[in-house]
Amino acid sequence: MTRRSITRPATSIRGTATAVVGGTATAAALMLFGAAPAGADTPVAEPDSFTSAFTAMATPDQVLNGEGVATPGQSGAMGTFTLRINSDLDIICYDIALEGVTGDYMSPAKTATHIHQAAAGEAGPPRLAFPNPTPIGDGPRTSSGCMQGPFTTGLTPAGADADSGTGFTLDQIEADPAAFAADTHTVDFAAGAVRGQLSQIPVGSVATGGGGSALAAADSASSSVLPVVGAVALGAMVVAGVTFAARREVRS
Repeated sequence: MTRRSITRPATSIRGTATAVVGGTATAAALMLFGAAPAGADTPVAEPDSFTSAFTAMATPDQVLNGEGVATPGQSGAMGTFTLRINSDLDIICYDIALEGVTGDYMSPAKTATHIHQAAAGEAGPPRLAFPNPTPIGDGPRTSSGCMQGPFTTGLTPAGADADSGTGFTLDQIEADPAAFAADTHTVDFAAGAVRGQLSQIPVGSVATGGGGSALAAADSASSSVLPVVGAVALGAMVVAGVTFAARREVRS
């Protein structure tokens, strides 16, 4: 894979939310998954460069339950995950936006917003747990920041003896992005409100500041490596109105 790097922006926006875990659905989930120590992954400043970038357009029709059975998510909801990785430092920076997701979060993991090692049409364990987008309510929710491995999810799958993040490194995403999916879980949609597969985009393709937006990134990616998702999904991204902090300049 050809690596390109981008300069670090002047500021970084961070989301700070925790999962709301409760109710009978959580109790059932905890019967399948043992609770692991919820040690936080290290929040860090944005690095000077990135080795890769990815996006996921998460929709309710892609949601699966833990057995890999299609399970409808929240009708009308939409999520966009923009991820930038420096695999040399094991740092991932994330910009997540949810639109049409309502109610409290719920997951047996330490947060309810994840990257799972799961190809399209398959279930798989979470490898990364992001701070949940906020504010909780009926409006748009966002979460942004950077974190560095070693990673934990707070979840030990049944039959395993370690946290599902143990041993995971970001170069695994770079090696096979299609083998990973992003999602978020709520009380009413425990299997997932929305889910989407990762697709690689050019580093620096999100032209932020000066009118850049997540929609512009999606348009750019559609012409290169990102599958076309259609006018409805892109329209939802416009509604989400996700913008980022500063323009990324591409350098060799």
